[in-house]
Amino acid sequence: MALSESQIPPDAQHYLVCGTEDCEKNCQFYCNDCHHPMCEQCRDGHQKSPEKKGHEVVPYKQRKRQLPMQKCKIHPTKDIDLLCEECQIPLCSKCATTKEHRGHVFTDLEMVFTEKCSSCNVEVTKIRSYFEPTSQDLKKEIARDVTEIKKIMEGIRTSMKAEAEVVKNLVDTVTSDKIEQVDKIEQSLLQTISSQNQEIDDYINYLNDLIKTFYGYLSPSNIEQLTVALKSENLIIRPIPETYKPVPPIFTAGQYSKEDFAKLLGKITVPNIKPENRKIKPMETVSIQLKSTGKQRKQDRQKYNVKQTLSLSSSVTKVREYTVPGVGSVFHISLGKSGRLWVSDMYGNLVQTDLQGNQLQKIQTSGRSEGYHTVTQDGDLIYTDQDNKVINRITSDNTITKFIKTGNWEPLSIHSSHINGDILVGMKKDGKGKVTRYNKTGEEIQNIQRDNKGRKLYSRPHYITENISGNVCVSDYDKHAVVVVDKSGQHRFSYTGQGSRFYPYGICTDVLGHILVCDSFSKTIHLLDQDGQFLSLLLTPQQGVWCPYSVCVDDENNLWVGQNLIKTVRVYKYLQ
Repeated sequence: MALSESQIPPDAQHYLVCGTEDCEKNCQFYCNDCHHPMCEQCRDGHQKSPEKKGHEVVPYKQRKRQLPMQKCKIHPTKDIDLLCEECQIPLCSKCATTKEHRGHVFTDLEMVFTEKCSSCNVEVTKIRSYFEPTSQDLKKEIARDVTEIKKIMEGIRTSMKAEAEVVKNLVDTVTSDKIEQVDKIEQSLLQTISSQNQEIDDYINYLNDLIKTFYGYLSPSNIEQLTVALKSENLIIRPIPETYKPVPPIFTAGQYSKEDFAKLLGKITVPNIKPENRKIKPMETVSIQLKSTGKQRKQDRQKYNVKQTLSLSSSVTKVREYTVPGVGSVFHISLGKSGRLWVSDMYGNLVQTDLQGNQLQKIQTSGRSEGYHTVTQDGDLIYTDQDNKVINRITSDNTITKFIKTGNWEPLSIHSSHINGDILVGMKKDGKGKVTRYNKTGEEIQNIQRDNKGRKLYSRPHYITENISGNVCVSDYDKHAVVVVDKSGQHRFSYTGQGSRFYPYGICTDVLGHILVCDSFSKTIHLLDQDGQFLSLLLTPQQGVWCPYSVCVDDENNLWVGQNLIKTVRVYKYLQ
């Protein structure tokens, strides 16, 4: 289905059908005089036509925008096609002759519209090349500040708790000493009281003995006993011993307040310093930094020129075909350096081969029908180990090392960013999915799991890639969708196919921002623009593609396609 011009962003790379009746070829040119889109063949016929001689035919992206046609309300037979410079209002040619506009200067409205369109395109370019990326960089900086602030505040909380623990221990020590003092005073007082109690017991025994003596005097058995009893000193009773009440200690509660304790502990202060403004790179600096030096500058310039000159071809042509030994299918392709490629099938066979079909290396993995391997900027291969929940690295000397542990998440798909070398990993756990971003060293720097409304974005992200804008594009089999988020993790769109069913597999992007995804249900490759608009079915069974499961684009903008139950890789040219 063709897109109307109103649906297409001004600077978008898109597929537009030729405007000539019954011609369905790719539109590449535009006649500014006729306001007519056309393919290359129709352009040649258009320019050969005597009636169209002298017409300005330009590449479609350089076309003049067509001014909307509108009739004048005062003069309904006339089109509004002029702008009054003094009044700054659009009007028709007849209005220009009226008394209100006598002596005024008029400009062709279409020329004004063209200039405004050009100006708008310049501003859009500024936004996309400078303002938006710079704003995204600021967002990243803010996110780093959030992480840093949380880390600092957690450190302060830990220090406060540690200091409070020290004070608690000191309180416990002082309290223990004071309780020991109380115990000693209690022991001394109880000893004194016990001594007094014993003295009274002795006195009571003395009284009992004295009573017995007196009873003996009352019934003397002889004169001698009576003589003893008559002596006055024997009849005197000793006085009761003196005792005294113990004086217990008095506890005086300490005088303290919350403020006293606050003084014991450290205090929090916010420095009276004016916050430093975040640095915003000026546009001149950005343009300078975009220029590389030496070989990199040449490569960047070549890529820029390629992007400016490339467009979709009117047809897709197979240019090469390679047989891959050691696999039964081609479920994923990772292109390496020096004409080497890695290919995997659904049985865990991961094979490295050269372009002559010679098997260079073979590894048995736990991978299945996922895009579970990728080649880094350094030329190393990294691949997911779903069973052990790790990501392994294979260096140029064929050494395999454990690179990243993914905890209790099962890593499915992986992609090494061509922009900054970050590693994007699609994972699943308990029916949930997420995408985690790691830097080159394997440090986790971002997790993407839900949209801004809290809804889960992924279920089974089994293929993953990134486009020229840094958007993360995921092929999610269980959601039957291609899910795309921007660099910050904000959901941009989800593409769910063109029919009733859509089973997405391999996914990749190209230098024009297109998204290419395999659909195992329709056995086709869908071509989308970078905003998720469907452009065309790039490859179908009618073109000899039986069941495409994997895709990737090389540095020469060729499309590599792998299929189920076929151990060959086909290479197609679809850009010109």
